[in-house]
Amino acid sequence: MTTPEGLPTLTVSGHCATIRLNRPSVHNRIEPDDIVEIMRLCDVVDGDRDVRVLVLAAGGKSFSSGFYIQQIGTREGSTTAGFDVMTDRMERVRVPSIAALNGGVYGGSTDLALSCDFRIGVAGMSMFMPAAKLGLHYYPGGMQRYVSRLGLDTAKRLFLTGERLGAEELLRIGFLTELVAPEGLEAAVEARVAQLVANAPLAVQGMKKALNDIARGDADLAEIAERAAAVGKSKDLLEGRAAFEQKRAPHFTGE
Repeated sequence: MTTPEGLPTLTVSGHCATIRLNRPSVHNRIEPDDIVEIMRLCDVVDGDRDVRVLVLAAGGKSFSSGFYIQQIGTREGSTTAGFDVMTDRMERVRVPSIAALNGGVYGGSTDLALSCDFRIGVAGMSMFMPAAKLGLHYYPGGMQRYVSRLGLDTAKRLFLTGERLGAEELLRIGFLTELVAPEGLEAAVEARVAQLVANAPLAVQGMKKALNDIARGDADLAEIAERAAAVGKSKDLLEGRAAFEQKRAPHFTGE
């Protein structure tokens, strides 16, 4: 049964949750109601302690064409509509996140992809940031993510020129974590999910937050040290040590 187009959907299978953009006929553009729903679904994921990985996916030919362009510059299309809040929320989601980029990534969706921890793309895809071509000054959080993930020179290249980059170049500059053939995307995502699920949740989630805070330049080192000390008293650390000594795969419970 085909899901009707509209708001993003959420499915959970085992320890993996998937948020799927759901407007393929318009290249999965993100409308104001989608922003609200994506943030709500992030809250659902954060509230489910069994979830250890989040996949952000889409159907159709494109991953996403970004924010609904007709809304840009209107009251509904301003940052008060929450696109910047949404990308920040995706970055802060408790578990590691993977953007499964099945096709083109344009405009604001490039920042949505960068807010995920891993980005797996397919041969033949491309991306561009058209802000300068639209007369749009981008919001600060998105520019900060570009600089922290890709470096200042690359961020300037993408923001100030609006240049379109192909898949191989996206891998070279670090926008993509991994590049696969289109038919290999699902398997590559599943492999990365399995890799993340196998690791200790408390350590993974704590280090994800710490690394993102450090990248933004607002890390509380004392808080990170306190969290590390708490994880050092966890059952998972005892299990990890035992598994290492016994030369077996660990079984982590997140405790």
